[in-house]
Amino acid sequence: MSANTETQSSSLDGLKWIVAIALLAAAVLGNYYYGDQISVLYRAIAVVLLVVIAGVIAGLTSKGRRFRNFAKESRTETRRVVWPSRQEATQTTIIVVIATAIVSLILWGMDAILVRVVGFFTGLEF
Repeated sequence: MSANTETQSSSLDGLKWIVAIALLAAAVLGNYYYGDQISVLYRAIAVVLLVVIAGVIAGLTSKGRRFRNFAKESRTETRRVVWPSRQEATQTTIIVVIATAIVSLILWGMDAILVRVVGFFTGLEF
């Protein structure tokens, strides 16, 4: 019985995706076609409604359900994260800036040395 349910929902998923994509296409084309005839407010409301309806229809598919579950789990995990304090974030930023400056100076010096070496061997002055 679950195999029939899975097959039936899978066959309807394709139709749901087609309807969702058609609604999004209708939003884009309708906004373009009625650009001069209907006010911007009404077109914006229509586009938002069509996008929301397309999103709801896409959310009813199996991939949509998996995405919603993933989003819920991600939100739960984000709440569990221990975020650094302002002082820790500032200190880490300062360390990164200093390390970047040191590495850039080292690379600049190596580049200057290599330019001189290549100029010496090729006889070209840079």
